[in-house]
Amino acid sequence: LQVFDDEGKDVTPRTLFHSDPNTVVPRQGKLFASSAYFGATGSGFLSSFSTHQTSGVNASLGSFSRSRLLTSYNFSDVQVRQEEIKEELTKADLDRRVDIYLTETETIWILDMPSVVVSVESEDAGRVLERNRIYVDICKNRPGNDRFVEKMMQTVNGAAKNKEVQCDKINMEDKGMMVTSWDLYDSFNVLEIEPTSKAESSRATTGKSSKPHTTREHNQTMSLSSDRGSTTSSIMISESAVLARIHEEEECHSEAILTSENFQQDLFFMERILMENIFQPKLAAYRQFPVLTDPDVTSDTGGTVKAKQEEHDKEKKDKEEQKEAFVGPSILSDLHKTPEEIVPPRLERLWSYICDLTNGHSVSSMAWSKVNPDLLAVGYGVFDFKEQKKGLACCWSLKNPMWPERIFRCEHGVTALDFSMASPNLLAVGMYNGSVAIYNVQSCNDAALLDSSESSNKHTGPVWQLRWVEQDRGATEDGKKERLICISADGRITEWLIQKRLDCTDLMKIKRTESEKKKLPGEKERKSEALISRQAAGMCFDFHPKDANFYLAGTEEGQIHQCSCSCNEQFLETYRGHKGPVYKVAWNPFSTDMFLSCSADWSIILWHQDSQTPILTFSSATACVHDIMWSPKSAFIFAAANESRVEIWDLSVSTLNPVISCFASPGVKVTSVLFAKNTDCLLVGDSKGEVGVFELQNLAAPNSSKV
Repeated sequence: LQVFDDEGKDVTPRTLFHSDPNTVVPRQGKLFASSAYFGATGSGFLSSFSTHQTSGVNASLGSFSRSRLLTSYNFSDVQVRQEEIKEELTKADLDRRVDIYLTETETIWILDMPSVVVSVESEDAGRVLERNRIYVDICKNRPGNDRFVEKMMQTVNGAAKNKEVQCDKINMEDKGMMVTSWDLYDSFNVLEIEPTSKAESSRATTGKSSKPHTTREHNQTMSLSSDRGSTTSSIMISESAVLARIHEEEECHSEAILTSENFQQDLFFMERILMENIFQPKLAAYRQFPVLTDPDVTSDTGGTVKAKQEEHDKEKKDKEEQKEAFVGPSILSDLHKTPEEIVPPRLERLWSYICDLTNGHSVSSMAWSKVNPDLLAVGYGVFDFKEQKKGLACCWSLKNPMWPERIFRCEHGVTALDFSMASPNLLAVGMYNGSVAIYNVQSCNDAALLDSSESSNKHTGPVWQLRWVEQDRGATEDGKKERLICISADGRITEWLIQKRLDCTDLMKIKRTESEKKKLPGEKERKSEALISRQAAGMCFDFHPKDANFYLAGTEEGQIHQCSCSCNEQFLETYRGHKGPVYKVAWNPFSTDMFLSCSADWSIILWHQDSQTPILTFSSATACVHDIMWSPKSAFIFAAANESRVEIWDLSVSTLNPVISCFASPGVKVTSVLFAKNTDCLLVGDSKGEVGVFELQNLAAPNSSKV
């Protein structure tokens, strides 16, 4: 075979092996002469063939030129040269039938992947279905079955690594000590003997001669050198083990004593006794008892001590009068006495409820227990939105002013709290995030009994005030029903139902009202402003002291609404007088048709329920008034908490200036006030976390209970 390119040049590859030219190649007449030829040669011996048309011969005449191909066979080293011999084909040759048989070579498998699918009609179908059913049962019963254990195994062992660590140099020292033969005996046998008391050990030390010894029974002194280091180390280890065991036993006994209930109860009573001894003069002044002197003091020294005490008290009173007390000028003008004979009213500090736990938390609310007048609940939180942190609700007792009896830690700042009347052990707490929780003060557990976290109607704003309110059930039922009422910044006044969980219903949704502005002559009508929210934020409320169906609600807009529990759609009256948020409203407990309100606009207003015009406005300082409270003993006296001071107002003396003004420390704001129930004392809470107890002195007794 020859290979020619497009230009007709012979480019046939040359073989490296040249055959012998004298070799005779046998000829065959036909290329496909017989079927035996293909059967003999197959696909391995027939290398190639070519057929060429003879030029110059007409195709219609059927004259073709058949090229006879001589195939070169390679038998080891023998190669036959190919030659082409042209042969004329006749018509008979063209019409003759030639049988050609094609056979396949053996299949070569490059990739063999067995099938995972079995036909349903195959013989193995039943066996495969049974195996699949068993596997499904195993997978179903595997969870929780003891026969199956999940383990992790390491099939390939990691290569071992050599690691070196450099440490400080170890210094070796030789030490010696003086011992006797019985010391050696006792040291080696001390671990086998049960520990005895100190008396037995001392007796065994003095009577060493009665113990069995080695062959030497007299005292001998031994000097331990380096070759006896093992004996010395064993002795030191034994002694250290004995001391460690004795120390552990002493610690176990001390812990058992400290954790015993009897010891803790004794400590509790001892602490109460010490506190009452320390605060005895203050507690006596609080309860308006005479202060007793120590009878053990002799008559000679008693006079000196008493004189010094009186002198010290006089100096202290003079200083406090100059710093804290401010007497209104109307007091001197109204009284027909000389200034030397007048003793001005003042506040005398007795003690403060504060500890390390409450220091730094702002006092947000205070409430007395309904059955125990010596138990005070104080809520600690932060009013500023940017400085929020966890809150506290603590129960303080007069018997221990230095540490609270109960401590309830809350996730959010406490904004309001109150004791229940029907169940005096329940304390309701409102928080800054809108949640309400109820705690049991009888239990030492600080977890809440109930909370509103699972309620779908819980508040979305801070709960600014809550209170347990008693309401008559009617003539058919005996007793009174107690309800828990809350007001929140989300504009809702809710009543909470105490069942298996806390859930609430809305008493009133406070809606925003348009301010009534007088139209000036010639002024055009203003378009109504678009409101972001139809709800007005509620700040405070107070129920009528005689009719629990009516209550007042103060809002952030500066308005006070009179509402009824029977009607939750509209207000009965609306009192407009404040220009800022109303922080507190309070009915007068004696003259029940009058009430007070304080606001962030620096003013306190006295209202009559039948008049929408303020009767009196009190403004003594340019500071927000955070809290007010009527005195439980007089219809004329009320306390107010300005930012920088506490004010006591007596309307029977003056309506222009307070009779007492007690200034707070620099940088401290007064946040809340609370009158004591049975005594003439006032409690003042501030932003530092301190609740000060003050005694009201020299206040005039009221002549009438009506304002």
